[in-house]
Amino acid sequence: MPLDFTAIDFETANSSSASVCSVGLVKVHDGVVVDRGYWLIKPPAGHDAFAEWNTRIHGIMAADVAEALVWSEHLPDLVAFAAGDYLVAHNAGFDMGVLSAACTASGIEIPSFRYLCSLQVARKTYHLESYRLPVAALAAGFEDFQHHNALADAEACAAIIVHAAQRHDAADVPQLAALTGSRLGAIGPATAHRRSSVLGQ
Repeated sequence: MPLDFTAIDFETANSSSASVCSVGLVKVHDGVVVDRGYWLIKPPAGHDAFAEWNTRIHGIMAADVAEALVWSEHLPDLVAFAAGDYLVAHNAGFDMGVLSAACTASGIEIPSFRYLCSLQVARKTYHLESYRLPVAALAAGFEDFQHHNALADAEACAAIIVHAAQRHDAADVPQLAALTGSRLGAIGPATAHRRSSVLGQ
């Protein structure tokens, strides 16, 4: 299998995981970036207040998403963009939590995805004082990007995975996970399927 995946990054309006206000997507096929996507999103009702702290970090305000589509309208496009890829995110627990919480808050089913955390991969690939995204991305040769812009962060995440795969001579995402001792996670129906498979062994 080739090195195919979709890197993803979310920004949120406040401390609620459901308060998604932007997403960046970078599609990698055979180790090469082939597509990019970025959307502003109106957070689900009840999670749509913009906290000053969050706005200070990513620069997005309520006025910026006033005319944006809501999460339930964006999700089909996100699923179509990824097209069955593994998702990759830096500190993936946060981003998968946002995806899941936004779906739950919107009353829609969480889509099924397998995912890999580039933070875990970076820790087993580089020797750094910090493994924050800008530092790990620099180690992968990706620098001078607008941190906390969702698309720029997704591009940085993609660069880490591509570089790490080269360093470890990994042909695909599962092999990279195995070589770095990183966990392949799952959300949505894939989670239940994986648990039943483990129990059936």
